Amino acid sequence: MKTLKEISCGCTVKVKKLVGDGPVKRRIMDMGITKGVEVFVRKAAPLGDPIEVTVRGYELSLRKEDAQMIQVE
Repeated sequence: MKTLKEISCGCTVKVKKLVGDGPVKRRIMDMGITKGVEVFVRKAAPLGDPIEVTVRGYELSLRKEDAQMIQVE
């Protein structure tokens, strides 16, 4: 299973599952990243942190640790 962290720039993927729990998972869901939603990876910083994505028309920045919790297909 791939995570959002492993997806290269310019790709659109669909969220399969969010792993983890607690406040971090809640923060990801509050951003609109839920199962079945499409995420477009716009760019990643040179060291991979943060990762910039577009979700439901909004541009967001995710930390590498958060992107690791988002399984995609």
